[in-house]
Amino acid sequence: MKVLVPVKRVIDYNVKVRVKPDQTGVDLANVKMSMNPFDEIATEEAVRLKEKGVATEVVVVSIGPQQAQETIRTALAMGADRGILIVTDQDAEPLAVAKLLKAVIAEESPNLVVMGKQAIDGDNNAVGQMLAALLDWPQATFASKLEVTADKATVTREIDGGLQTLDVSLPAVITADLRLNEPRYASLPNIMKAKKKEIAMKTAADYGVDVSPKLKVLKVTEPPKRSAGIKVADAAELVGKLKSEGVL
Repeated sequence: MKVLVPVKRVIDYNVKVRVKPDQTGVDLANVKMSMNPFDEIATEEAVRLKEKGVATEVVVVSIGPQQAQETIRTALAMGADRGILIVTDQDAEPLAVAKLLKAVIAEESPNLVVMGKQAIDGDNNAVGQMLAALLDWPQATFASKLEVTADKATVTREIDGGLQTLDVSLPAVITADLRLNEPRYASLPNIMKAKKKEIAMKTAADYGVDVSPKLKVLKVTEPPKRSAGIKVADAAELVGKLKSEGVL
């Protein structure tokens, strides 16, 4: 069984994001970049499937600049077998990403796609669903538990009312939620081994996919700063303040 894991290079979640002075976007200069946390969880889950003997190969694919090789190397150090980088300087929109992944899947023929439920930069939460629709494959989103056999996957997913368990036939698309697992730290020997693993370099043109943006960003601004709170002496004063602010 082959498992495909898409991964994305994003600003590290510990970094405070800064907006460019001209408000055209987010400032990426001298900013630490890392693998999207949800993709890291997806990679860990795929590697665990391989360790259990369920999967035979884990292939990671990323779409982005040349520096995204570092993100793929991180996944390889965690235990993935090889990588594919589709080089583009465009910030590909979700539909373009889904179309590129569909083209990769047509070449690789994986039995399962495991991916993060969303990227923390755009927070679109759309690629997994779009990819499943383009492939006409079953999907299970927001997975907090995953069990895979030869022909089906059993997924426990988090919903507003609690937990929902689904059986989906393979091939399928699964998107990983935060509580699916705790990703491992790559050991130094595995980091060294990852440097020798294969990363195939491709372009969007190789797959015949147009990644030019269909949306135009007019302006990016920081959220308004929160004003300081006030202390109240008792519940009566609290209720009075809430009434004066029109909350009650």
